[in-house]
Amino acid sequence: MKLIKTNIKYSTPYLIVVYIILLLSACADNTHKNKDHLVFRYNEYANINTLDPAFSRTLQDNSVCNQLFNGLVQLDSNLNILPCIAKNWNTSEDGLTYKFTLRNDVYFHKHALFGKDSTRTVNAKDFEYSLHRLKDKKIAAPGSWVLNKVDYFKAINDSIFQITLKQPFPAFIGLLTTKYCSVVPKEIVEHFGTEFRSHPIGTGPFKFKRWEENIKLVFRKNQNYFEKDETGASLPYLEAVALTFLPDKQSEFLQFAQGNIDFVSGLDASYKDELLTADGHLRDSYSETVNMIRGPYLNTEYLGFYLDSKTPEIRSELIRKAINYGFNRKKMMIYLRNGIGNPANGGFIPMGLAGYSKSIGFSYQPEKAKQLVKQFKKESGIANPEITLVTTSNYLDFCEFIQRELQKTGLTIHVDVMPEATLRSARSNGKVDMFRSSWIADYLDAENYLSIFYSKNFAPSGSNYFHFKNTLFDSLYNKAFTVTNIEERKHLYTTMDSLAMQNAIIVPLYYDEVVRFTRKNISGLGINPINLLDLRRVKKN
Repeated sequence: MKLIKTNIKYSTPYLIVVYIILLLSACADNTHKNKDHLVFRYNEYANINTLDPAFSRTLQDNSVCNQLFNGLVQLDSNLNILPCIAKNWNTSEDGLTYKFTLRNDVYFHKHALFGKDSTRTVNAKDFEYSLHRLKDKKIAAPGSWVLNKVDYFKAINDSIFQITLKQPFPAFIGLLTTKYCSVVPKEIVEHFGTEFRSHPIGTGPFKFKRWEENIKLVFRKNQNYFEKDETGASLPYLEAVALTFLPDKQSEFLQFAQGNIDFVSGLDASYKDELLTADGHLRDSYSETVNMIRGPYLNTEYLGFYLDSKTPEIRSELIRKAINYGFNRKKMMIYLRNGIGNPANGGFIPMGLAGYSKSIGFSYQPEKAKQLVKQFKKESGIANPEITLVTTSNYLDFCEFIQRELQKTGLTIHVDVMPEATLRSARSNGKVDMFRSSWIADYLDAENYLSIFYSKNFAPSGSNYFHFKNTLFDSLYNKAFTVTNIEERKHLYTTMDSLAMQNAIIVPLYYDEVVRFTRKNISGLGINPINLLDLRRVKKN
């Protein structure tokens, strides 16, 4: 390359200008890097459906709504119920009336519709409006069930909100921690109508910035957030949160391995052996760049049967029990989950909740499974019994494992894969005979799990996807609401769970564990037994 000489002489002022420009550019770059340094990035492969807390029914929706909204009370990482917008509360002696005293320093996220100040403080009338909206049959919010035990509620004044129940229900305060019970502003909700789902205004640690559905979701720090840390510093620490929606876990993990996202939740077959040893420890190759957090998870993974099916195999208790007996849950967890999670040899209620019992479930008894299938063939005249099991792609390995194991009993299982949203709709509307699903605790009482078997909760209006109806179960379920003694309630819960297992309406697979992987520069994320994402105290160093 030929160098060209010039005789141009630069004056001192000119050089000073160039220096200032270069300096400003460097500062701009550093500022950008510093801001980027405070952005928490993650992927939600299952996508989200809404940013409206009244419709927040999935774990993914709850985790994003948890950044935007607050309620009267909240859970800590040990699932203790703590104050939130309500600074304190008291309960009447008869257990019917709850009176909440609200903070006076909680502001809604800024929006022009609020008028001159672009915001206002939350008051008791806002909770009155929010809960009325949740109950409104025209709105048809899936979370309306949390108020089934409520007689009425009202704002006594700006700072006192009162809720009165129809009958005592000790677990009620836990229901108020669900995202369904978040406070929303009437003027914003009524302006946007159904589009509030994509124009959310709440009080949470982050505020909505942009949502390109199926592509990207961005939140920014709420500078007016009311909660502070133990030293008095304002929360949250992060500047922003950015979500992508890559539709499969393998792509998600690749982004994580390349450092493009900060966090991965859960274990998937596509990367479990890459990250973990056979006994569930982080491999040496990742130990310097990745942290693993692991702990109990109130989540039961299961297979369910639609009892109103026209398929004889589904209606047969013999076949349903054969499936329960016919595969080795412990072997499944070792080979498919590297030991993360506990084999579900008990009932539907998971380990960690009062009412759980390891003695009411099914153990691995392959010969008994064969005998039950043989008995079905003889009684039904069906020589080659078969069932179609519907799942999502990320649980295909589990279903194929069960398929192979049950083939040895004389039962043919066909595995069909659907997108999660399609399966959810089909399950609710009785369009699938047998399906894989999971149930994550909404609140800390086993009634939450047992409600799925109550006859008045038939899907699609409720969560009884099985259309299970049992008079004894229903009477025990109703009785449980009148019992305040925890030991007596525990006994009732175990009895109800055993009734469901005796009828073999589900096949419990495993009780899950929360497992989270973060980059080494992430701190303060933590875990909790409902796997709800809480980013208030997260730091990115």
